[in-house]
Amino acid sequence: MSFRTLLLATVLALTATTASAQTYKVPRTAHGDPDLQGIWTNASITTLERAPGLNKLVLTPQEAKAAEAMTKAWLAENDKPTSPEAGAPPVADDPGGYNSFWIDLGSKYGVVNGEIRTSWVVDPPNGQVPYSAEGRRAMMAEGFRQFQVFDGPETRSLGERCIVGYGSTGGPPMLNVLYNNNYQIVQSPGFVTIVVEMNHDARVIRLGGKHPPKTIRPWMGDSIGWWEGDTLVVETTNLHPGQAFTADIRHRIYLAPESKVIERFKRVSDKEIVYAFSVEEPRAYTQVWRGEIPMRATEGPMYEYACHEGNYSLPGILAGAREEEKKKKGGGAQ
Repeated sequence: MSFRTLLLATVLALTATTASAQTYKVPRTAHGDPDLQGIWTNASITTLERAPGLNKLVLTPQEAKAAEAMTKAWLAENDKPTSPEAGAPPVADDPGGYNSFWIDLGSKYGVVNGEIRTSWVVDPPNGQVPYSAEGRRAMMAEGFRQFQVFDGPETRSLGERCIVGYGSTGGPPMLNVLYNNNYQIVQSPGFVTIVVEMNHDARVIRLGGKHPPKTIRPWMGDSIGWWEGDTLVVETTNLHPGQAFTADIRHRIYLAPESKVIERFKRVSDKEIVYAFSVEEPRAYTQVWRGEIPMRATEGPMYEYACHEGNYSLPGILAGAREEEKKKKGGGAQ
């Protein structure tokens, strides 16, 4: 196939996708609301912010295919069994973590409105979260605390403590992480509930109503929603300050507690919801920033992520920190 023929086929496919989304008739629930129900995934090798070396938002099919092949090769290389002859790593070395057998980050870039995207952030155009100087200082301080402070369980990350999922997987905004990137949407009159596979979080969105006083700050914030045509619009405020910084291996995000997050869920086919979000907080960011993520239908049931606040690994993490302190004081390991 010539390049010209391939280009024409790509343009026609994108045009057909756009036309299909414009003419799609969204199904209705038994109580008459647009039906978003089902199990959806945002697994993808696309990340929140654009990776170094990528200087544009949209890739050509050829560029995407080459990058996806590199990801596939990396996953295969890191899925090889550990050699029994290798022995334990030196004490000073990182023993490593999961191999890629345990990872389910996806194998392809996300496609939004027919465009193959390199980042979920679409505004600013550089694909980066536009932190102000104050916001960046706050992000670094929160990140240092979670990565470097091991004084007790309350200083550890919420993911380690199994309170909410790490990496903002439960949102808002709801971001893809290394695995368990599935969501179940359930609707009833007056409510939309999003059950998040990672850490079995559940976001309950009230349709209509008002936010409570700012002193009430639940995990994942307080969410109220309304319908604009077939689009569910969700406004979240009253964010919990303990959830301000969260990280995945591929992204870190600081969400200032006074932020207002607006999310839009629009079903564009039986197989896809376009999830768009914006974040506004004038002190932490230099502008309102926006992102778009495709949520694709996937088969269930969802995995029961059996993580709870009694995580038995946490005593080991803290015990390891105490041993490190002994070494720094010259006492050596016991």
